[in-house]
Amino acid sequence: MAIIIILIFSFVLRLIGINQSLWLDEAISVNIAKLPIDSIVTRFSIHDFHPPLYYWFLNIWIKIFGDQVWVMRLSSILFSLITIWLVYKIGKEIKDQKTGLWAAILTGINPLLIYFSQELRMYSLVTMWLIASICFLVKMLKKPNWKNILGFNIMTGLSFVTFYGSIFLIGAEILYILINKKIKLFLISVLGIILALLGISPLLSTQLKYSQEALLQVSNWGLALGKVNLKNLLLIPLKFSVGKISWWPKINYYVTSGLWSLVVFGITLKSLFKNKLLRFLLIVPLVFGIIFSLKSPMLQYFRFLYLIPIISLIISLEAKKNIKIFLTIGFLIFSGIYLINPKMHRENWKDLASSLSSSDNVYMLNSFADPINFYNPNLKINAFEKSVPIEDNIKIIPYGEAIHGFDHTRLMQEQGYVKTEEKDFGGVTWEEWISSKQKN
Repeated sequence: MAIIIILIFSFVLRLIGINQSLWLDEAISVNIAKLPIDSIVTRFSIHDFHPPLYYWFLNIWIKIFGDQVWVMRLSSILFSLITIWLVYKIGKEIKDQKTGLWAAILTGINPLLIYFSQELRMYSLVTMWLIASICFLVKMLKKPNWKNILGFNIMTGLSFVTFYGSIFLIGAEILYILINKKIKLFLISVLGIILALLGISPLLSTQLKYSQEALLQVSNWGLALGKVNLKNLLLIPLKFSVGKISWWPKINYYVTSGLWSLVVFGITLKSLFKNKLLRFLLIVPLVFGIIFSLKSPMLQYFRFLYLIPIISLIISLEAKKNIKIFLTIGFLIFSGIYLINPKMHRENWKDLASSLSSSDNVYMLNSFADPINFYNPNLKINAFEKSVPIEDNIKIIPYGEAIHGFDHTRLMQEQGYVKTEEKDFGGVTWEEWISSKQKN
């Protein structure tokens, strides 16, 4: 009964703000999922660096339930609720029911997990697969029967064809089996990932080729992907603790969130040495991720979202009850800051798109136009990559220019335009520019 209450409460939390605007990556997910299911690979995936399974799933979800934003987001909420239930099962399997319940509570109210449970991306789904693989791993180490072995292999295979970054945790799981000298179990447990690799290798090889070309062609793309630097390393404990929020003045945000993350990870580190398996599964994927990112950037905190349930389990196993209550209150506060404050929500492309009409001459980098295409599909977008403005009055959406090293302000001034207005829509803006000749 207690776990049902936790799941219901977690579900209610995730319904708050569920209909907020899609942002860029979510709009890409939806627009791609609306393609014919075979075209998702042939027209999109070869130029992307994600496996197609999530887009296939979303394609089916939209066909069954429709493309209303809140309805589509229910899919990610469903995955997150299953993850909470799996965390409960793992805690119960490792120690007892009370441990499982506390782990479920901390997972259910974690502010970053709540944020991504409302995100139309693959991270909630892959977290579910990976936590399910840990559940089977725990059982498999105790009882290596065909059911647990098959379950582990299926979950690792599904994880990889949902998100390539899952290989860091999968590798840690398989390595743990090996170093514990369970050779026969090791040989059987790698079958799932091997089959997944074989099945997706033709697509993956093409994607690797295009991704290397993109890193060369797009000047700051590596920064967006997550290079190994101090900022990206510090963001992992920070965002794991406070979620995807920020506020001004920045010094207040960094002090408050920094102190809270020190508390959370101090408690985690104190409990870290009590369980060898969970310690291994927390540390090794991060080490793998750092090593991999030295060559190919991938060190963004949200790519390691699956580590948060592991942290919840570690804390629930050893921390005292009053400490767990303290963490629960803290997580609820930070989750509340995100959920009830629209200023903390995603970029408001919905209102920006509705503010533009078919008579507007709109210019932007075309690779970032998916939200406009979703919310205002009849609006014509002029691509900066292909043309220089010639109209007397234009509107520019300067989104994503830093990644491409593009400076629209310099270009417009060189073409004799003057900026007359700028309007912000929760993190995304348009600017109005008028030809100086017309102004005179």
